[in-house]
Amino acid sequence: MATPSGRSVLFVCLGNICRSPIAEAVFRKMATDNGAVDKWRIDSAATSTYEIGNPPDHRGQACMKRHGVSMRHVARQVTKDDFMTFDHILCMDESNLRDLNKKASSVKNSKAKIELLGSYDPEKQLIIQDPYYGSDKDFETVYEQCVRCCRAFLEQHS
Repeated sequence: MATPSGRSVLFVCLGNICRSPIAEAVFRKMATDNGAVDKWRIDSAATSTYEIGNPPDHRGQACMKRHGVSMRHVARQVTKDDFMTFDHILCMDESNLRDLNKKASSVKNSKAKIELLGSYDPEKQLIIQDPYYGSDKDFETVYEQCVRCCRAFLEQHS
C-alpha cells in the first residue's frame, strides 16, 4: 500500500543483496534525517530469484556500518503488486530496466514509474555496477553513487 501522501519507492537490482538494499538503507536514512520518513514507503527487491530470503551481502553491511547507516533487509523478488502499489521503481542497470519493463507490461494496472537510479546522479554515472564479484572498494563506490542519487531523488520528490 502506498502512503497517504502517495510517496513510495522500490529500489531494484539483480539479487537484492548488494545494490538495492544499500540504496534502500541510504534513502531511508536520508528521509529520516530530513524528517520525511513517515511520508514514504521504502523497500527493495530483486529481478531474480537467486537470493530470496538471504540477508544483504556482508561486505555491503560492513560498508554501511562504516557510514553509520543501519541496514535490515531480507531479499525478495519484485511482485506484480509492486507495479501497482509503488510510485517509483528505481533500478541499477540496463538489464534490471529491461526485466522490470517486461514484467510491468504484463501488469494491467501498473502505475510505477520505472527508471534507472543513476538517472538522478549529478555526476551522470547512469549505471550502478554490481559489486558482488568485486572488492570492498566496489561496495564503497555503490554507496557513494547511492548517496548522490538518493539525495537528488529525495530533493526532487519532496
